[in-house]
Amino acid sequence: MKTKLYDKLGNVKGDVSLPKCFNSRIRADILLKVFETQKSSFTQAYGTKEGAGAQYSASGISKKKRHDWKATYGKGISRVPRKIMSRHGASFNWIGATVASTRGGRRPHAPRSEKNLFKKVNKKELLIALKSALVGSLDVKSLEKKFGRKMIVGGVFDAGILDVKMKDFVLAMKNVFGDSFGSVLKSKSIRAGIGKMRGRKYKSNAGLLFVVGNEEETKRKGIEIVKVSDLAVKDLAPNGIAGRLVCYTEKAVEEIGGRFV
Repeated sequence: MKTKLYDKLGNVKGDVSLPKCFNSRIRADILLKVFETQKSSFTQAYGTKEGAGAQYSASGISKKKRHDWKATYGKGISRVPRKIMSRHGASFNWIGATVASTRGGRRPHAPRSEKNLFKKVNKKELLIALKSALVGSLDVKSLEKKFGRKMIVGGVFDAGILDVKMKDFVLAMKNVFGDSFGSVLKSKSIRAGIGKMRGRKYKSNAGLLFVVGNEEETKRKGIEIVKVSDLAVKDLAPNGIAGRLVCYTEKAVEEIGGRFV
C-alpha cells in the first residue's frame, strides 16, 4: 500500500510505501472490544473521603427500655443512631445521623479509590485492534462513515514539517486537507441544550493526530502529538471506531513497521 508524501509546505513530493500492517483488514468488533476494555485503565481513580458521612456524634442505637433517661420507649421512633440537637429535661430533639438511610449519612457501598480497574487484553486481539485503527486512519471509507461527509485522508510528511512555525504548519495542513481542514484543529464549544446543567457544558472534537518518531520532538497548539512507542488504540480511535485524521512522519512510519510486525 502506498500513500502520498508531503513536504513541509504541504505539497506532494511523491509516494511512500507503507508497512504491511496498513494492509490489514479492519475488525470493528475487536477494535471496539479492546477500546472498552482499556477505557477504565486510563480513567482517573476516584473514591469517597475516609469517614465521610460519619463525622456526627450519634449516640448509637436508641434504647427501648422503660423509665430510662434518653430512652425512646413510647416515642414512636425507630432505632436509628441519632444526634441530639436540643433537649428540655428528658425530652430530646433528635435527628438521624451516620447511617445510609438518613440525611447526610454515609453511603452504603461507596466507591473505593484503591479499586483496581485494570483488565487484561489478549495479545493477539490487541495487535489486531491496533492494526485496524492504523488502517482506519488512512482509509477514506472509514473516515467518511465516521464524519458523515466527504473527507480527505492524511498522509506522510518529511522531517522538515517538525521545524516550521505554527503559522506555516497550519498552511501546510490547509493544503493537504482542503475542505476537511475544519476538523483538523481541536476546538471546544458550549453544548446546546439541557446537557449544560448536567456536567457536560462543553463539547470538543478530537482534532488531528500527528504521529512522530521516538527521537523526534515537536509542539503544536490544537493538535495531539504522539510518539510511536506511546501509540495506543485510544489515540487512533478515540471512541473505539476506526477513522481519525492522522498524519505521520517518515521516521514514524518506519518505526511502526518495526513495532507492528
